Amino acid sequence: MLAISERVPGKGNAPDELIWHKPVGRVIEEFQPIACSDQEGITLPWAKRDVPLKLDKPGESWCPDCLKLAKR
Repeated sequence: MLAISERVPGKGNAPDELIWHKPVGRVIEEFQPIACSDQEGITLPWAKRDVPLKLDKPGESWCPDCLKLAKR
């Protein structure tokens, strides 16, 4: 499924984590709306990527709400 990533900085010495979100609509003024929120989104998003629903890479996960919407 097409998704965009949100980089969440790790705490202390922990590595950063990538959270994948389902994008909705198009990028407007460098802001990508996401399916899990009517008000939040990704600022300066990277390009959309095809991401499997079942992730097996360490440090990457789906936003739980976006994953639920993607499975519908």
